[in-house]
Amino acid sequence: MDQKTLAWWLKAVILGIGICGLVVFLWLVPFAGKGILEGYPEFEGWYLPWFIFLEISGLPCFGVLCFGWKIAGNIGGDRSFSMENAGFLKKIAYCAAGDTVYFFIGNIALWLCGMSHPVVVLASLVIDFVGIAVSVSSAGLSLLVENAVKLKEESELTI
Repeated sequence: MDQKTLAWWLKAVILGIGICGLVVFLWLVPFAGKGILEGYPEFEGWYLPWFIFLEISGLPCFGVLCFGWKIAGNIGGDRSFSMENAGFLKKIAYCAAGDTVYFFIGNIALWLCGMSHPVVVLASLVIDFVGIAVSVSSAGLSLLVENAVKLKEESELTI
């Protein structure tokens, strides 16, 4: 598979993930929240804080998709190992880490305010660990791409 084909597939996957994300955040979250309210009207005061919390937690995910799109464009342009891609991967790591911290603290805060259940907080730890994994993986890839760029520059200087 050549780089242009790989870049096309990466962009197709990123677009698919983006569409799925929009469906989740624009349709599923409000729909599920309204469904919970129909079955449990005593949770009406919890709907808006949880809705805002979940919607804000999705914003960094779309930022990560934008950085991934730029990386795919660089791969298609035969600039796979560039400092620009290393920077994008570092930004992805920061977005994932920030979103993970926000999600963890938000879940704890909602629980302390009496708007959550301890089981929900424990279950959200799975999402937190996924965010940590994405952050650490992106930071590691960033370091590897930086090292590849340095090796590439050194080999270009060698006669």
